[in-house]
Amino acid sequence: MSFTGKVAIVTGAATAKALAREGAKVVLLDINEDNLQDVANDREHGYKPLIITADVTKDEDIKNILKETLDNFNHLDILMNNAGIGKKSTIFDENLMDNFDHVIMNTNLCSMVYLTHLAAPYLIKTKGNIVNTSSICSLRTIEGKDLLGYSVSKAGVDHFTRCVALDLAPHGVSVNAVNPGPTKTNIIKNREAWIRCTAFKILSEPEEIAGLILFLASDKARSVTGSTYVCDNGALLT
Repeated sequence: MSFTGKVAIVTGAATAKALAREGAKVVLLDINEDNLQDVANDREHGYKPLIITADVTKDEDIKNILKETLDNFNHLDILMNNAGIGKKSTIFDENLMDNFDHVIMNTNLCSMVYLTHLAAPYLIKTKGNIVNTSSICSLRTIEGKDLLGYSVSKAGVDHFTRCVALDLAPHGVSVNAVNPGPTKTNIIKNREAWIRCTAFKILSEPEEIAGLILFLASDKARSVTGSTYVCDNGALLT
C-alpha cells in the first residue's frame, strides 16, 4: 500500500506512523501537547507530522484543524476519526447526564460528526475516504465494566458511519469503521481483566489496528463502504 502524496488527518500515534512510513503527509491531533511532541520527535522512520493541539469538543478547535491542514497542504485525502475517551458509567450514576452528554457523547461522537461535516467537501474533491474508530462495545455489553455511555457512543459511531457512507457514496468517498477489542493503549487500565475477555487471551497491539485502518484507507478497499471491521482476538466469542 502506498499513500505517497496523500494528506491524512489522524488521531493516534500508531496509525500516524504507519501512514507516514507509506509516504503520507500526516496531520496529527491531540489535546495533550506533550503527547504530540513525543510522537513528532520519533525519527525512526523519518516521521515528521504537522502537529495540532486541539480539544475536539470545541467547535473552534475543530475548525482550526481543517484550516491548518488546508493552509499547509491545500487538500485532504483521508480523515481518520479516532478521538475518544472511556469513562465508567451506569444508569444509576448521580452525575450520569454530565458524564453522558458533556464528556462521552461530545468527545466520542459529536466531535466526529462535526469534523466529518467540515472535511466532507474536501474529501469529495479528492475522492478520499474516512475511517472511524468504534469499539466492540458497540456490538455487545460487557458485564461488570460499567460502560453505558461509552458503549452507546460507539453504537452511534457505527450507525453514523453507515449514514455518512450512504451520503458520500455518490461522490466516490468511502466511509468505514474499525471496531477494536481490548488493545494495549492508555485507555486500558486493568489489562489482565480485559485479557480474560478475549478468546485468544491476549490484547491487540496498536499496530494491528493501524494495519486494518490503513487497508480501509487504501485503494485496495475502494469497493468497501459502510462496513464495520472487528479486530478483537475473539472477544465477541466469549
